[in-house]
Amino acid sequence: MKVLIGTKNPGKIKGARIALEKYFDNVEIEGVKVDSGVGEQPVGLETYQGALHRVDNLMHYAQEHNLHADYFMAVESGLVSEIGFWSIINVAVIKNCHGQIGQGTSAGFPVPQKYVEAIKRNTLGTVMDQLFNESDLRSSTGGIGLLTREVITRIDLTAQAFLMALTPFINNAWQD
Repeated sequence: MKVLIGTKNPGKIKGARIALEKYFDNVEIEGVKVDSGVGEQPVGLETYQGALHRVDNLMHYAQEHNLHADYFMAVESGLVSEIGFWSIINVAVIKNCHGQIGQGTSAGFPVPQKYVEAIKRNTLGTVMDQLFNESDLRSSTGGIGLLTREVITRIDLTAQAFLMALTPFINNAWQD
C-alpha cells in the first residue's frame, strides 16, 4: 500500500506508520513537503484547515508528478480553546484515492494561560525550547515528551490522531 504524507518530519512519518501498520500490511510511506496555507503556529480552526490544505496540496502534487497513492495524509499541531481552556492537539486528515475523507484528533495537553500569547506569537516549540533550555524539541519527543517525562511523546499523539482519522476506512458503518 502506497501512502503519501504531507511532511518530511521523521516523527510525524513514524506516527503515521505506527497507525497504518495496526491495520495494513506492506505500508510504503513517502514524505513530501507541502504548504499548509496557515501560519507556523495554527490557532483554533486553522489547525484542521492546515491539515486539510496539506492533504489537498499533496493530492495536487501527486497528480502533477504522476504519482499514485492509496492514501494521502497530513497532521497539524495547533493551539485550541474550544473546550474552555487552552490546549495543544494534533489534527489528522486522511483522504483515499477515491476522495473519501477521515479526520481525527489526538488527546490534548493543557497550556498555562501565561504562555498562550507567546505561543501565538512564535510557536509551541520555540516557547518550550526557551522555557526548558532545550533545542528543537519538535523534532524529537516534542514538548509533551518533556512534560510527561516521555510517557507520551509527539509520535504517540501523531499516531493517535491518525488512528482516529482511519476509523471510516476500517469500519464501513462509520462513514458519511
